[in-house]
Amino acid sequence: MRIVIAEDDLLLREGMTLLLRAESLDVVATAGDPGGFLAAIDAHRPEVAIVDVRMPPTHTDEGIAAAVEARRRQPELAVLVLSAYVEQAFATDLLAQGSSRLGYLLKERVGRVEEFLDALRRVAGGGTAIDPEVVAQLMTKTRPDPRLTRLSAREREVLALMAEGLGNGVIAERLFVTDGAVHKHIRSIFAKLDLAPADRADRRVTAVLRYLEEAQRRH
Repeated sequence: MRIVIAEDDLLLREGMTLLLRAESLDVVATAGDPGGFLAAIDAHRPEVAIVDVRMPPTHTDEGIAAAVEARRRQPELAVLVLSAYVEQAFATDLLAQGSSRLGYLLKERVGRVEEFLDALRRVAGGGTAIDPEVVAQLMTKTRPDPRLTRLSAREREVLALMAEGLGNGVIAERLFVTDGAVHKHIRSIFAKLDLAPADRADRRVTAVLRYLEEAQRRH
């Protein structure tokens, strides 16, 4: 897995580099600003980019803009965005690009090595990895929507885990239920949210994330 890291905090950038190389992952370049990041993307054609939301010169949305531009230049690029805290507008900007090969994590997850590596591998494999805290805040914002009020408490739990990008087997393990029970809950969620179920997990997650994004915009 070829990786480029864009992070202006030198200690965090070097720490992630050491961590990933210790896991036999190939960090081909690092950058501390958007220009250096995009130059690295063009030069190395990595499979995955890890990008900080806030970067120089203004430390507002330069990281998001650079991630979107990197995906424009290299559409198959997987992007894992890191943020110091939940920034819902930035999260929904990213989701608008589609959820495939996309992750959005709080920086504190980097210290939880297994969670961080799991998210990175999931995104590199074509899936989605959305921080549970981001999902929780999106769902809190969308709860007034009448379709979400149709869901049972258990269905809300399943939906939140789906939105993180987890598959049925992992959801079953997290909730201590069978795969069949999860499948039943998911069929019910799609029916109650007026979303047609799909066989492919990435389409299912995309549908759920788009629903959450559209519902958030209405509030």
